[in-house]
Amino acid sequence: MDTENLRTFLLVVRVHNFTRAAEQLFVAQSTVTNRIMELEREAGVKLLRRDTRNLSLTEEGKLFQEYAQRIVELEDALKSVVRGGERQLRLGATNAVYEGMLKELIFAGIAAGGRYRVTLGHTGELLEQLWSGSLDAVYGYQPVKRAGYSCTPFFEDELVLLVRRDKNAFPCGVRKEELRRLPCAMCNFSLEEIGAYLRELFPAGQQFPFEVDNSNKVKDFLAAGLGYAFLPRGIVKSELGSGQLVEVAPIGFSRMKLKSYRICRAGEEQRFF
Repeated sequence: MDTENLRTFLLVVRVHNFTRAAEQLFVAQSTVTNRIMELEREAGVKLLRRDTRNLSLTEEGKLFQEYAQRIVELEDALKSVVRGGERQLRLGATNAVYEGMLKELIFAGIAAGGRYRVTLGHTGELLEQLWSGSLDAVYGYQPVKRAGYSCTPFFEDELVLLVRRDKNAFPCGVRKEELRRLPCAMCNFSLEEIGAYLRELFPAGQQFPFEVDNSNKVKDFLAAGLGYAFLPRGIVKSELGSGQLVEVAPIGFSRMKLKSYRICRAGEEQRFF
């Protein structure tokens, strides 16, 4: 498939409009239409649903978009290497690992002249992009064994109970039975070990006032003084340092250790943090 057609398709999807895509590409709208039709002919499926008001991806189009994006990214990386330029490192990370440690290392790398593209997501999705060649390394909580790849410990953190300082009703610590009565936010880290740990602390069917799959949104909940939440300590280093948030000590149960890992192709370890 012509990558120019793929780039046109991705732009159309991004701007949701054939006319705007044509304007940005400085081509006629008919050219954009023909490129999309050519892709659909080659793929043998409809990629877009179009009517007078709306433009959306078909189910086949959603899958096609993922692979089209990877192909375009691989072409860009290849051109950079062939032209002798410094290759941009394509890193994937869970939000918690990125905020807890990776972000500081990346910013230091940028200051030293490095170039990075970061994709945040769940570990399973990021690993699929690593296997396909769309990412160079993945940082997450899941250890991996796969031929041709290296899995190295990255850093260790702890899952801690947090609350805004002026809302802390348990300065001497909290017991499990007290914990279950607190207004707690629940973050889905998509990690089986964390899920098992939290299920031990909260009864089945526990209703939480706020559930979300992004740890930064949990920080917003805490900053608003709406209750308590478990987060990796590394994510809230600045908030703990400033005194905005405090840790609540566990009584009768222990904090969970969180080990994160770096996964990359074997032999390329020296390129990454």
